[in-house]
Amino acid sequence: MSVDRSAAPVAPVAARNAHTLKPRQLIMMGLGSAIGAGLFLGSGVGVQLAGPAVLLSYLVAGALVIIVMHALGEMAAARPNRGAFSVYAADALGPTAGATVGWLWWVQLVIVIAAEAVGAAGLLATLWPGLSVPALALLFMVAFTVVNLLGVRNFGEFEFWFAIIKVAAIVAFILVGVALLLGWLPDVASPGLSNFTAHGGFAPNGLAGVGAALLVVVFAFGGTEIVAVAAAETEDPERSVARAIRTVAWRIVVFYLGSLSVIVAVVPWTSPALKSPFAAVLQAANIPGAAAAITLVAVVALLSALNANLYGASRMIQSLGQRGEAPAVFGRSDARLVPVTAVLASVLFGFVAAGLELLFPERVLPTLLNIVGSTCLLVWTIALLSQWVLRRRADRAGIRLPFRMSGFPVLTMLALAIVALIFVLLLAGPQTRVQFLSMVALTLVIATASAVARRR
Repeated sequence: MSVDRSAAPVAPVAARNAHTLKPRQLIMMGLGSAIGAGLFLGSGVGVQLAGPAVLLSYLVAGALVIIVMHALGEMAAARPNRGAFSVYAADALGPTAGATVGWLWWVQLVIVIAAEAVGAAGLLATLWPGLSVPALALLFMVAFTVVNLLGVRNFGEFEFWFAIIKVAAIVAFILVGVALLLGWLPDVASPGLSNFTAHGGFAPNGLAGVGAALLVVVFAFGGTEIVAVAAAETEDPERSVARAIRTVAWRIVVFYLGSLSVIVAVVPWTSPALKSPFAAVLQAANIPGAAAAITLVAVVALLSALNANLYGASRMIQSLGQRGEAPAVFGRSDARLVPVTAVLASVLFGFVAAGLELLFPERVLPTLLNIVGSTCLLVWTIALLSQWVLRRRADRAGIRLPFRMSGFPVLTMLALAIVALIFVLLLAGPQTRVQFLSMVALTLVIATASAVARRR
């Protein structure tokens, strides 16, 4: 992580932002990054761990996400910046904290981008077995590299329509589920609400099951923080961010809780069909082609998240370059204000991963994802601590903030308590303990490298 200190200073971030993202695009970007395969494919895991009580896990995780998003929104509206929580952490906790969280988030997204490309390719190969997963992953990486190099306006519109498909699919799914439960579908018997109490009751595995599911659920909400990153390139960021935060937060919770309520009501928590929970509900509704349809929606979900994460990763490393925390070349933009070098750096591992998938199918990316699996929690923790410091600083100085998080400081303390509980749960489990310790080790390496580079 050597830094070129001799390069000419780069213009401040605020002066180089295009401000071409529209508020509707910012809203859909937030939804698109959070509604992915974690909902469409991974939600069944949480149901199997906690039974119907998984809804409690989603309520806790949803409350945490809403608080984190409002905390980020308060800081982003006051100071729109591509570095977002990395910049705010530097202001509140010092430059090493800012650089560490910025690099940590970038590393996380780079690995997640690769996983999403390979994962989408793998899903398509289940529908058409003759397709080559490595070749498809390579094709996806090329396509989305081009999209992100075309400029933020084109990227925003592309992501808007991608996210619309996912949201429409979720709304349709919830409506079908409600019709099934009310007995409105022909030749389909409604289970009513019996599955909420059958097979061992509402919480068959007790609080331990709810806690285990919470670990799965909280990671599904990862990605919402990209709204703070994109705020710097949005029209009228002060108003747009506040609107996006309010809209995205409650919609995510409604979509997740609505979908999970339908799944829990229709499919017994003991059913093996929960490996693909959305398909299981649609098959119970006697809708032909359900499995293929939901697989295609999951592919769109993965590619939409890939697109949003590539945007976020490129803007984060650009901000690091502009602040001297990364080589200065990453901080530069072309005449259209596209950070070309930052985009290329953020996709490089995705191209490598396509080759690794050819050599070591289904082995490399799960290992890497296990290393970065807990990083979103650390990012949220530092964001909450930064908001605590900066809000108190602003209040003492009598500074008017364009968007103020309600319930401060109680809600910030509550969110930090929830995160602390999740960290304890991670340490308590033998498998999740490895994930937690890997995250700690990665963080220490980045922090040490950043501190050493700064002293040079």
